[in-house]
Amino acid sequence: MTNYLLDTHVLLWSIFESYKLSEKSKRILLDRNSRKFISISSIWEISIKYRIGKLPLPNGLSDIFTEIELNGFGYLGIGLTHIEKYNALPLLHRDPFDGIIVAIAMSEQMIIITADENIRKYNVQCVW
Repeated sequence: MTNYLLDTHVLLWSIFESYKLSEKSKRILLDRNSRKFISISSIWEISIKYRIGKLPLPNGLSDIFTEIELNGFGYLGIGLTHIEKYNALPLLHRDPFDGIIVAIAMSEQMIIITADENIRKYNVQCVW
């Protein structure tokens, strides 16, 4: 069974703007034979953007949590191994949330679902 890690924008698009998802991403998200995960760092990023007014959410974070549960996405925490991997990454771009997603995917042998070209600069498996 293949394990996928959703980039933050993929999570948001899957909930609010599914027309932005690629056909391949849509198939993976609907595939019951693949396991999909959300990093706690994505939840943290969404929370920060919501709190400072950069991400309007009509019902706050509850919509996000409900959709994660309805879609059967699992949560991945951030451990010391992930932080060590993050600190060893080259600084190809400066978004710490993307960096930890890359580090988690590398540490856990996961494939990242992302449209972000910056993430693709790293030596990590991605699909879009």
